[in-house]
Amino acid sequence: MNQQLLINKVTKYSSILSLASAITLSLSSLSLAADPFRVENARDIGEHTEKGFNTLFVLGDYFGSLEPLKLAEDQEPNEPLAYALIASLAFTEEDWETLNTYAQKTLKAAEKLNKKDPLRGNLYLAVGHFMDGAYIYEKDGPLGAIQKLQLVFKYFDAAEEIDPNDPELNLIKGYMDLLLAVNLPFSSPEQAIARFAAYAAPNYLVNRGIAVAYRDLKEYDKALKFADKALEIAPDNPEHYYLKGQILRQMGKQQNSIPILEKAVDHFSRAISQESQLPKFIVKSLRRELNKTNEKIAEIKGETANR
Repeated sequence: MNQQLLINKVTKYSSILSLASAITLSLSSLSLAADPFRVENARDIGEHTEKGFNTLFVLGDYFGSLEPLKLAEDQEPNEPLAYALIASLAFTEEDWETLNTYAQKTLKAAEKLNKKDPLRGNLYLAVGHFMDGAYIYEKDGPLGAIQKLQLVFKYFDAAEEIDPNDPELNLIKGYMDLLLAVNLPFSSPEQAIARFAAYAAPNYLVNRGIAVAYRDLKEYDKALKFADKALEIAPDNPEHYYLKGQILRQMGKQQNSIPILEKAVDHFSRAISQESQLPKFIVKSLRRELNKTNEKIAEIKGETANR
């Protein structure tokens, strides 16, 4: 395996999905324990952490999620996921020192949790080292981050030995597995997708992850199917409209189809209407793709007029 490529891909993916390898929530399992992943064997993750999840991933409101997450830091100090979410938000803002601070808090909370819940403890030790590796990568380059990445896989493996079918583990590790399967040679994307679909939760983040995988594989019909499923469950998240717009744009370019490209424009515009919720790098990318889509429509119309 090319370690330089691995580091580059993992770091890039973390920015696109806000370190989505470490983040998820559930729209359907609102249990008393506030566990966003499990219906059975639910953990008491905490109501403020869960609200932060919902704000970030159901509503797609990056900035609005900070208030409940700060409350979680104060009132649910032993929950590593709250720290992981704050770290991921710092990553999207390229706030490296805050990323470092909350990566360390994630690791500290995970070490404590490991004594009573080794599955989640090991899982968030992996997450904490992942984020710490992202910080090291930005500060010192890929060589220093490689050792951290080895620790990530070590703790993922430890969690997997305890319960390989745990939905939280399979969501977080599954995003990384999909990334590697799609981007590295001699991998098996369909096998990674099948495991992700079978064991990860919640469904809307599973559907979103599979849509991204099929988008990157250029299997746009399949990607569109799963993007629609994610939108059906979480229709207020602007990133879901952005993702569907990306898929429609590629389909429209392939087919030289103005109607499909116009649908992409509609979805990009819908996402932009909520741009105040999104980090700058997403808004910049979103506007660029909208402009390119409009340029492509104008190009096709010009070619048609000259025939």
